[in-house]
Amino acid sequence: MADISDQLAALAAMSPAQLRAEWRRVYRTTPPRLTPDLLLRGIAFRLQERALGGLSAASGSLLDRSARQLERSERAEPGIGPQQRLKPGTRLVRSWNGKTYSVLVTDDGFLLDGQQFSSLTQVAAAITGAHRSGPRFFGVRAVRTTTGAAASSARRAASRASLS
Repeated sequence: MADISDQLAALAAMSPAQLRAEWRRVYRTTPPRLTPDLLLRGIAFRLQERALGGLSAASGSLLDRSARQLERSERAEPGIGPQQRLKPGTRLVRSWNGKTYSVLVTDDGFLLDGQQFSSLTQVAAAITGAHRSGPRFFGVRAVRTTTGAAASSARRAASRASLS
């Protein structure tokens, strides 16, 4: 355990160039464009994983299975999207052709000038008179599904392959 403590302490004293070199040594790949702090954390994680053990095969399989189920459920329910992540009571404001529109997020959808809509795309169409992506029209960013469990699962699989 003292060995890993010494390695982690040495990381804190490394320059960004030294951290990138250490990343290459530890991961056997080109380091991603990350801040020195994030490089340090990634290297520290890998060192601890090697010294203390990583996830068990059963835990990794459970996470992979959960990620696949989540991806399937997100694809199967088209109503799940960025607008569902907005909390009721949030007000979205957008100017269009010289007029300012204010949309209230409700438990059941969206409220514009007393009229209820089930999606932001319907609201955008009502405002513009044309089909538009509602989240894009209001500047609501979509959350990528590959950033969460799916990306973690892919990194674990790549890690297992590089250790073999």
